[in-house]
Amino acid sequence: MIKTAVTGFPRIGKERQLKFAAEKFFRGEIGQSELEEVAKELRAYGWKKQEKAGITFIPSNDFSFYDNLLDTAFLLGAIPSRYVKLGLSPLETYFATAHGYQGNAGDVKALPMKKWFNTNYHYLVPELSDDTKIKLAENSKPLCEFSEALSLGIKTVPALTGLYTFFHLASYTGGKKAEAFIDDAVAAYSELACQLEALGAEWISFSEPALVLDVNEEEKTLFVTIYKKLLKQIRSQTKVKILLQTFFGDIRDVYEEVISLGFDGIGLDFIEGKETLSLIEKSFPKNTLLFAGLINGKNIWRSNYEDKIHILSEIKKCLPQENLVISPSCSLLHVPYSTELEDKLSDEVKAHFAFAEEKLCELKELASEDKAVLEENKKLFACQRVNKNPKVQAALSALTADDFIRKPDFEVREEIQKKEFNLPLFPTTTIGSFPQTKEVRAKRAAWKKGQLSDQEYVTFNQEKIAECIALQEKLDLDVLVHGEFERNDMVEYFGSQMDGYLFTSNGWVQSYGTRCVKPPVVWGDVSRRAPMTVEWSVYAQSRTKKPVKGMLTGPVTILNWSFPREDISLKEQADQIGLAIRDEVLDLEANGIRIIQIDEAALREKLPLRKRDWHSEYLDWAIPAFRLVHAKVRPQTQIHTHMCYSEFNDIIREIDDMDADVITFEASRSDLKILDALKEADFKTEVGPGVYDIHSPRVPSVSEITAALNKMREKVPLEKLWVNPDCGLKTRREEETVRSLSNLVEAAKILRAESIFFDKAV
Repeated sequence: MIKTAVTGFPRIGKERQLKFAAEKFFRGEIGQSELEEVAKELRAYGWKKQEKAGITFIPSNDFSFYDNLLDTAFLLGAIPSRYVKLGLSPLETYFATAHGYQGNAGDVKALPMKKWFNTNYHYLVPELSDDTKIKLAENSKPLCEFSEALSLGIKTVPALTGLYTFFHLASYTGGKKAEAFIDDAVAAYSELACQLEALGAEWISFSEPALVLDVNEEEKTLFVTIYKKLLKQIRSQTKVKILLQTFFGDIRDVYEEVISLGFDGIGLDFIEGKETLSLIEKSFPKNTLLFAGLINGKNIWRSNYEDKIHILSEIKKCLPQENLVISPSCSLLHVPYSTELEDKLSDEVKAHFAFAEEKLCELKELASEDKAVLEENKKLFACQRVNKNPKVQAALSALTADDFIRKPDFEVREEIQKKEFNLPLFPTTTIGSFPQTKEVRAKRAAWKKGQLSDQEYVTFNQEKIAECIALQEKLDLDVLVHGEFERNDMVEYFGSQMDGYLFTSNGWVQSYGTRCVKPPVVWGDVSRRAPMTVEWSVYAQSRTKKPVKGMLTGPVTILNWSFPREDISLKEQADQIGLAIRDEVLDLEANGIRIIQIDEAALREKLPLRKRDWHSEYLDWAIPAFRLVHAKVRPQTQIHTHMCYSEFNDIIREIDDMDADVITFEASRSDLKILDALKEADFKTEVGPGVYDIHSPRVPSVSEITAALNKMREKVPLEKLWVNPDCGLKTRREEETVRSLSNLVEAAKILRAESIFFDKAV
């Protein structure tokens, strides 16, 4: 049989055990030992599942309490001093870097959080200062987890973040750059290799996904320098074998360098790596194992074995079968655990799905090359899974260029809307959701189980909306929201009311830390059955004279945060969803909702990793899909959108081309770096860079928010600047939400008064 490998396995638990245990730890309800016991059980479960599936190379150190890149920073001692000075326990310090700390020991913000390449997973950005001293942590996590697996009789491959990717993604606060830290980092990893070999490790894997990006000559030199030193030191002290693992694309820019460095194994992505096959066809080193990523690690559809066998046959022309290892294209962190938990889906439907554990079976079946299994798989793909929806197809065919162009131009609309709303300078608002309390979740669960009638559920939500509106009026916010108490998730909520979607019961995937999402599945052509939000928005607006935003999720985000179809293009799927959301926008407008927010939080998430592909493969359909949603509204209707936790600077002009009237950005964790990009691009759209981080339990002070606003008004014209948090408030507690928003409004009023005084003085 062909050998098999896995890069990483889900870690949150089938029933999200890690999430709930970590949150209890944060609240002081359990201690560290109880939390660690839950983690130990989850690790053991994953290792045993992989062993049972016959996986040859099983990883360890792929588990994390929060994020693997943050783990690497702690492994190397790269912990900013402000967190160390808190004097907390090591685990509490770790969590302080992840979501901030505010208490008796001090007050610190969390490290910045960004999207992990082209996924919905988020990583914590390591911070390196001129005072950072790289040194291997004692009794380190990779050692402990390797030993833990060994105690179960399973010899694993410790999986480490490669130093090139670590340095590439890190931020630098002083004059020192990556080159200044290389020698100490290489020494630390070499020392770790010796320790692991002493415990019995035969392989170590270094993950280097940053190699699939555009790599310039300076970056190429950095990569080669790191690995020449690292391989030399490790091999002078150990006999451990080294695997270089890449994923999310191909490594065309550094392929020759990679194959010349002498790795014992090289992991390449054959799913997203468009040029991977052609690269190995040109050359691949002898006596080197190829870890071929043939199973899609980011989507949940069954693999078409006929296609995989064809690729395998081409690979075998380039190297002997004994040098071949097949694996998923990336870590299985990005898919749910198992379809076994989906008792509400029919067997006919589940036959088309492969979650993490089913992908282990796929690896085993492909490795066996069993003809009967291959034939059974062929039958699955021979049948027509879904029929096209004639109405949807007709609507798509009827689209013209005018459906994507809003009239009049932005500048004309802006003047009309200034008169329409008559808002003060620095208008204040929130992004949409308010805290989802235990009571809110309990009522929703009872309604879904039939324990609460439809009318009782409507009455409850109306009461919550009325409370939310009253609170916002008391806080004196300028543009209000209804709170979204009826929604479990900003994508699942809309998908559940559209034809063409399927939903899992337990298809949880980690987004960041303890935040888990349950992506819906695009099963067929998508269309709206009936209005989805109108009754809630209309009721909210009836409770106040201030404008209340209608709250929607945009087509690109709905698609990016779903498991998409593989039988039609992403463009067609986005346009289908766009037509459905357009119907909702026009219904909201017809019912008197004058401000409509269409969130595109995930716009940048699926941007191709190589710049040359940005427009042709993504932006040329993603930006029009958003414009399709709002192009037909009246000039008096103000269109907002929101984006978060990505780097937007390099596509800021394309974002301006979305032709929204107001765009709110996550900005506080990135130290408002987006402001320079806005100024340089002469950004026309009105903008609200987030003034505080909602993913942290910290309550920002008035002075902190005022300082952020002062930075903003240096780069953004006053008449275009809005004041708002980074993101929705769903995950926050009520008490901290009220305090934070109160401080936000007070800060806006301070700047408002200062600006009026300055204007009069001038």
